[in-house]
Amino acid sequence: MNLFLYVLAQVCITLVSVCGIYILTGLTGMFSLGSAAFMAIGAYVSGLLVLNFGVNMYLAFIIAIIFAVVIGYIIGFPVVRLKRDYISLVTLGFGESIAQLILLLSQYTGGAFGLIGIPRKVTVWFALAVAIIAIALTAFFKSSKYGRQCIAIKSDELAAKAMGINTSRVKMIAFLLSCAMTALAGCLSAFYVGYVGPTDFGWKKSADWVIMVFFGGVNSLTGSIFGGAFLTFLPQYMQALNKYRTIVYALLVIFILNFKPSGVFGEWELTPRNIKRALKKFNKQQRKGQVN
Repeated sequence: MNLFLYVLAQVCITLVSVCGIYILTGLTGMFSLGSAAFMAIGAYVSGLLVLNFGVNMYLAFIIAIIFAVVIGYIIGFPVVRLKRDYISLVTLGFGESIAQLILLLSQYTGGAFGLIGIPRKVTVWFALAVAIIAIALTAFFKSSKYGRQCIAIKSDELAAKAMGINTSRVKMIAFLLSCAMTALAGCLSAFYVGYVGPTDFGWKKSADWVIMVFFGGVNSLTGSIFGGAFLTFLPQYMQALNKYRTIVYALLVIFILNFKPSGVFGEWELTPRNIKRALKKFNKQQRKGQVN
């Protein structure tokens, strides 16, 4: 397998998950350490449907995402009413429960050996197309009424309630959309690699996604995409660095929090208007340089 194409596919799959984390954390301000559990649900449910019941891959994806959203609704109903710190603890517990459940249902999931023999029907270009669609949907959600309400809730939930925003409902929508995104990433991963293992979806993966969002810019979708791509590409392409990924991520977080708390991109977005402004600023600087 071509290394570059493999890394590109992993980047695309990660970006789908990062979009979900950006909606949850970047827009709404909720922290989840159990988001990888929904990736596991997407991967295992879609894989089992195809292997055991001969379901079409695309239909299996849809069923797996719906199943993850239903589970997300059950978990999210009490979670969205909690404070931010408690949300991370509850989702962490949920994630660990899913990991244990996978091991308990070993006759179906393969237990510690994982689910083997999943047909590798997802190509790099399919993963890239899905990633682009996920980014576009996230950008659309951010500019929508619900996206603006999510930002208001993140800024000041009490003020948002006073303005008439149903905070629990909006937070639930964001939570379920995040569940759907991460479940879709799980489906893509299962059918690209051809294998699903129980150790692939621990809390560390959820933490990695949060770090990616904060590294690029928690208030910027562009920054989150950059963070996801950069922090996935670097360890995957540099195998020596992959062994020390956790240490590298920790050092990056410390550096960002101390020197640029808003992330690499801050609140800047890659939009036509911002590109025009940047070009105008660059042209002005060039003219000043020529005059001097």
